[in-house]
Amino acid sequence: MASIIAPAMAQQAPAAPGGEPSTSEITVTGSRVYDGRAATVPVSVLGERDIAAQNPGNLIDLLAQLPAITPGSTPGNSSGNMSNGLAGIAAVNLRGLGTTRTLVLIDGQRTVGAAINGVVDINTIPQGLVRGVEVVTGGASAQYGSDAIGGVVNFILDTDRRGTEVKLDQGISTYGDGAYRRVGVTSGLSLLDGRIRILLSGEYFDQDGVDTIARPWNARGYFQINNPAYSPGNGQPQRIVGTGVAPATYAPGGLVTSGPLLGTQFLGAGATTTLRYGQYAPAIGAWMVGGDTSSTLAGHVGTNALIPQEHRISLFQRSTIDLGGATSLAVEGAWNRYAGESAYQQTPSTGVTIAADNAYLRAQYPQIAARMDSLGLKSLSIGTSNAGFPVPGSSNRRDVFRLSGTLHGDVALLGGRFQWDVHAQHGETSARERLRNVWNLQRMQLAQDAVATANGPVCRSTLTEPANGCISIDRLGTEGSSSAALAYVIGPGQPERTERLTQDLVSMRLQGPLFALLGGNAVLAAGAEWRRDAISSRVADPYRSGWLYGNYQPAHGSNNVGEAYLELGLPILSSVRIDGAARLARYSTSGWVGTWKLGAAWEPLPGVRLRGNVSRDVRAPNLADLYAGATSRTNSVVLPANAPAAGTVSIVELTLPNAELKPERARSWTAGMVFTPHLIEGLTASVDYFAISIRDAIGAATAQQTVDLCYSGASVYCANLLSSGGMPTSVLVRPVNFARQSERGIDFHASYAIPLAHIARSLPGEFRVDGAATHYIDNVVDNGIYPVDYAGVNGDSTFNSPAMPSWVFRASAFWSIDPLTFNLVARGFGSGVYSNSYVSCTSGCPASTAQHRTINDNRISGITYLDASVRVDFGAPRRERSLTLAVTNLLNKAPVLVGNGPDGNNWPAYAQTNRLLYDVVGRVFRLTMRIGF
Repeated sequence: MASIIAPAMAQQAPAAPGGEPSTSEITVTGSRVYDGRAATVPVSVLGERDIAAQNPGNLIDLLAQLPAITPGSTPGNSSGNMSNGLAGIAAVNLRGLGTTRTLVLIDGQRTVGAAINGVVDINTIPQGLVRGVEVVTGGASAQYGSDAIGGVVNFILDTDRRGTEVKLDQGISTYGDGAYRRVGVTSGLSLLDGRIRILLSGEYFDQDGVDTIARPWNARGYFQINNPAYSPGNGQPQRIVGTGVAPATYAPGGLVTSGPLLGTQFLGAGATTTLRYGQYAPAIGAWMVGGDTSSTLAGHVGTNALIPQEHRISLFQRSTIDLGGATSLAVEGAWNRYAGESAYQQTPSTGVTIAADNAYLRAQYPQIAARMDSLGLKSLSIGTSNAGFPVPGSSNRRDVFRLSGTLHGDVALLGGRFQWDVHAQHGETSARERLRNVWNLQRMQLAQDAVATANGPVCRSTLTEPANGCISIDRLGTEGSSSAALAYVIGPGQPERTERLTQDLVSMRLQGPLFALLGGNAVLAAGAEWRRDAISSRVADPYRSGWLYGNYQPAHGSNNVGEAYLELGLPILSSVRIDGAARLARYSTSGWVGTWKLGAAWEPLPGVRLRGNVSRDVRAPNLADLYAGATSRTNSVVLPANAPAAGTVSIVELTLPNAELKPERARSWTAGMVFTPHLIEGLTASVDYFAISIRDAIGAATAQQTVDLCYSGASVYCANLLSSGGMPTSVLVRPVNFARQSERGIDFHASYAIPLAHIARSLPGEFRVDGAATHYIDNVVDNGIYPVDYAGVNGDSTFNSPAMPSWVFRASAFWSIDPLTFNLVARGFGSGVYSNSYVSCTSGCPASTAQHRTINDNRISGITYLDASVRVDFGAPRRERSLTLAVTNLLNKAPVLVGNGPDGNNWPAYAQTNRLLYDVVGRVFRLTMRIGF
């Protein structure tokens, strides 16, 4: 297989070095009736050589470099998804349309999802067997069914491998952390003169975690906040980004946040100080500009995990038996385990009540207790980032099992030979989602209300209930509390949910020539499929409510779909091809849905090929949309000036399912040209315009969006605010068919390969370069209130956000000179903004609204990274033996600082950049040895 990222081309591409076939020869995902060279839909391929050159610890890290793939989920950036159980998942997001609108296949077949939302965890694909990845960047529901609105990502496994290969590799960052180790063994056997072929593969991967963002660039204190100097009409920007800002409502050992002792900070060992506030307006937000910023950030900043701790085990077998004639049976089994742990944040607490007779206050801070007595204060309200407490996080494990059988053959029909196959598959995911170091809210309330007795501090509740088991806890100071007190509030067990997801699938396909046309045989592909997805989960009663995070709820439900499809390829002339596809599906939850696709290609001149497609696509609601158990977590939102009380408030965020959802419907268009000039042998270029429009999009407004929309006049969102005494206490987040999304862009690609002897006879080896870029023109999400364009937005760090840079690019160059192969990659993206609707100003600003907020700096710089590798081959023919040294982020570029905020209590803990886009780890060295025999 070739080693470039290449679209499907009309002409035979030149052979890669060593006579390897070009990528275009394996491109089949785009169509069942044409091979890659003739398909009318753009298909890109990530080839084996590019995979081997960078050899990432997680394949998702390499996929994310492709311009058509926008930031999705990785084990590193998903650590905050504790309550929904998605922490640690690596999922692909095509075109910024979301991971649930990207269909992931393994060798052309669906596979069971890793979580209730149906996304496939790339970690659970046998990565050592992946020889290529095909990406269809256009709607493909007519060919493959639901979820293919954004396109299809098909992982091609090397199932024809012969002999035995051992692969050893390890990597480490330039900072000496994040080390990983991997060993894989693959063996292909051939018996009875090739009539029985057996492939066995196993892989183990282990990675050290890095529990904090311990990088110099993350110490700048760079955030986005609501400007405390802003008031409507005063010309100040409503939001500011920059350094020298920090939280004003908590400190590591506790900070008094109201009353006559406002600003008193508990330092531990009996010491206190008075916080020097900067510019701070509680009605505007919980941040301050200037003042003792390092004091309040300490203990919280950077406490999110930089790299999760991971373990992966992968076992795979495929047996193929020739049954005689053209009939064969293939039986495939795979088992993969992913186990990962990551830290979320040193969670801050606000509104913590410390009574005047608190035992720890009286014993350690008598001067404060005396002042309270003199002032007649019955209690203090403090905010603390809980220094000394263990950091909450997740510990998830997923076992994915897949067993399939395919009977394949051919039959004489309509004067030709038709290929047929019957496929059956059972997939099962067993997941255990468990939290770490998360406290029980009721136990914490009881434990922090400590009083002094002759036997030392005890819980006040113990005075009346001596057998209640409560152990008092010290929430003042930075030393933390006793192990016994921590064990009490964290409990003997932690929130945990076990889930079992199953997918059963039966399909049949028939494909062959119908009749002859001037350009060749018309080809028909027809088939039918039945699929059932189900989930069942279990949560023990004590873990369903009352915890800081988690509060898992069990989910039970299933849906099924029966589908039939037809695809037809018509080579009208040697230079004109037309293809079409149609699919009719009946979903048990939403009834009948039809999809279709029509494509054409025309070669008006030798080496010039025009192509275009239009399709109607769907995404049916998944199990999470329909049946997910309600979850809750603590969060904070900023109430605007017209709320009952403006400023930052803590709320409970409740996430609910919606069984009344209907399928999303989309229309996709592509039009482009492929240029393969005969005068420049080895050159291929293409440009394709795409447009995607989605109606009845399934989505949910975030907690902060719900607040903003409600108080800006969208009363329909006010029903999702639950209040007490006029103040919001909870926000409901539930999916609805409420939005439209439309996206436009242009894909560019060029590749060139030439033996250097063609330039000068003395030059050795072959040179190959491949470049791809995507320009996202717009990506507009209309929530029914006002549209938001996410194209060119570099500053949205929200998980699974539709935001993407306006320009994304990747270029890869290889120079092969036996026995060495050198590779250099340049990748990156252009500059962008925090929001296309923001108005940038520093003074004399116009009125700031929920749709058009004013901000002091709306620009975020892009970045270019360089990766390099060198490989030396020392093996005999057909017995590959090689050693590869690869370096990613060769220049160790620090990420561009991005001001995250202002809502939510976790931004100081996170990276002070957009880690969905920018490299936060730094330079990484990888060494790989492959030994074949």
